[in-house]
Amino acid sequence: MTSSASLSAPSASHPLAAARERHGMWLMVAGGLMLGTLGIFLEEAGQSPLTAVWFRCAFGLLALTAWFSLTRRWSELKLSGRALMAAVSARVLAVLNWVMFFEAIERTSIGVATVVVHVQPFLVMAFGAWWWKERVTRAQAWAALAALVGLALASGWVDGALGGVAWSSTYLWGIALALLNSVGYAALTLIANRARGVTPLALSWWQCAVGAVVLAWWPFVHGWPPADAAWAWLAGLGVIHTGLAYVVLYAGVARLSAGRVAVLQFVYPACAVGVEWAVYGRALTPSQLAGVLMMLTALVVVGTQRARQTA
Repeated sequence: MTSSASLSAPSASHPLAAARERHGMWLMVAGGLMLGTLGIFLEEAGQSPLTAVWFRCAFGLLALTAWFSLTRRWSELKLSGRALMAAVSARVLAVLNWVMFFEAIERTSIGVATVVVHVQPFLVMAFGAWWWKERVTRAQAWAALAALVGLALASGWVDGALGGVAWSSTYLWGIALALLNSVGYAALTLIANRARGVTPLALSWWQCAVGAVVLAWWPFVHGWPPADAAWAWLAGLGVIHTGLAYVVLYAGVARLSAGRVAVLQFVYPACAVGVEWAVYGRALTPSQLAGVLMMLTALVVVGTQRARQTA
């Protein structure tokens, strides 16, 4: 199977391979740009994080179900035994991650929370070295250290320390929730990498299904949003930022090398920072922007190294 696939697959210099990679890059950029507007939809909806997560799951489930129906790929959703148990348990963790992320945005800002969460690739590297004894090169270790420094800058912690500013407990809780969210996503990434025969979109469908069922009680107990624009913003969280964005992103990932995927993942937080500044006038400080740049540079190094290791 491997040998025949390698013979039939075009080389990196082949025009078809180049076009496929170029298409994948544009798909990942488009998906990242879509996700970069998620915080705007969340703030404009004006609902509690749990309400927003339930609506994201419910509308995301409808959108992904429509996609599976149109593409006639229902077989990907059929799981049984241990695969089903693993998918459901992992999706419960994923829904919890969404809740923590929305709570982090509410306590800090769209840009800060999104950037902090994107320390996740370095946690994946660390967990892989710890659990599965995967090799970490010296360049990767230095990149991870630089990413931690960049994280301290991007979160505003250094600004506060140098300026003698005591951050509020609300802001600190937001940073902590974003970091916990990153740990959760790192664990989910490792689980997904070890899961055999389950596609990323199938896992996303199960995540929305589990979230829609587990959190169904919340709006009934705490009330539904008023029948106004809030419903449109909440629908956008599910249809645009879950259904459409995930379909586009995973289509792009399938066409790219691990190194390029790692770099293009940063389109999302970069867009979130820019959109928040453009819409709400909330800009990161120069030191925070320097931290974002450090994290991006470190991500390029780690992505390149991992691509070489798996080549």
